[in-house]
Amino acid sequence: MSLITEISKQAAQAARTLINLTEDRKNQILLAMASALRNNSANILEANKNDMAQAKENNLPSAMLDRLLLTQDRIDDMAEGIEVIASLPDPVGKLREIGEQANGLKISKMRMPLGVVCMIYEARPNVTADAGALCFKSGNAIILRGGKEALYSSKAIASVLQKILKDNDLPEALISVIPNADRSLLMDLMEQRKYIDVIIPRGGEGLINFVTDNSKIPVIQHFKGVCHLYVDKYADFDKAIKILLNGKTQRTGVCNALEGLVVHKDVINDFLPLAAKALAPHNVKINACSRSLSYFEDAHLLADNEFGQEYLDLEIAVKVVDSMEQAFDHIHQFGSNHTEVICTENTERAQLFQRCVDASVVMVNASSRFSDGSQLGLGAEIGIATTKLHAYGPMGLESLTTEKFLVSGDGHVRS
Repeated sequence: MSLITEISKQAAQAARTLINLTEDRKNQILLAMASALRNNSANILEANKNDMAQAKENNLPSAMLDRLLLTQDRIDDMAEGIEVIASLPDPVGKLREIGEQANGLKISKMRMPLGVVCMIYEARPNVTADAGALCFKSGNAIILRGGKEALYSSKAIASVLQKILKDNDLPEALISVIPNADRSLLMDLMEQRKYIDVIIPRGGEGLINFVTDNSKIPVIQHFKGVCHLYVDKYADFDKAIKILLNGKTQRTGVCNALEGLVVHKDVINDFLPLAAKALAPHNVKINACSRSLSYFEDAHLLADNEFGQEYLDLEIAVKVVDSMEQAFDHIHQFGSNHTEVICTENTERAQLFQRCVDASVVMVNASSRFSDGSQLGLGAEIGIATTKLHAYGPMGLESLTTEKFLVSGDGHVRS
């Protein structure tokens, strides 16, 4: 039996130990995990220093370095996320009545765990804590396969969580970490359909395409974030500038950062000079369509087919449209089903935008940076699904469960 098969088998066996664990017991263990993360922050930060040193030696791009970096504040955020997860209702066992059939059969549905979740991710050590806690609360075991960039950090975080599991007489295999990032182990992992129920890749476009193309296990894609801000002709410019700056400059290397600015033609003469003035001090590179090019200094002209890039940097694409319908078309063509934002004071147009735009999160007068499980009341997220089976958007506890039918009869037989 290969190493990966053994890890997968142990995870599947471990998942069964959670079936009868009460919600109160789960919450006690989660709170202990949060406390342990804080208490072991020095060891975690030291491990992260090793990852960061190697990443810099390998000339990783700034966006990946930002994702990889851990600080005391980021560890505190991980711990707080786990505490919020502990405070949320447990979806497992939740009943939904379907009704009684004419023949007297009583039908309902019950939420149940997916089983074993496999996370394949790159330079995101926080995923280790977020995914481990979410899967534990929702009754799933998890196998974590981080990239080589975050291996020291991920193993340090996982060891803290595993210690709490062991202290509570639970198998450490509930939160398993693949010990190295060898590509052959990844290929073996994606063949373990006997033990693993779903694979969730988080990272760059190349990683997600590779997993999708090679996995024999169902994949929930967490694709790139090409997020747009559409400034409507009825926009409040003060709000629009705040949302633009927050979405583009607060943290560039994340999937909910803005990558596109779409502006209605009726307001370009008034709004685009404001946008240019606001973005200039942040040294944001402007990639502009022919109609917006003249409003920015040193802007790069984009051809019509060059939009839709995930820059993950101080860089943005600007497009002028003649109508809201053209904004829909542009977002449909170049968006990634992640997060889209409209700035408008017209309620009907705001509702139309939310109804018509196909994205997992559609916002009105709010920064794209709020497209995050912790900000949307989920405590944390295992990722932001950009496919629609079976989850769409930030995946929290309920997204890590499914439903089974419960049928109750009284000696019923089918004629």
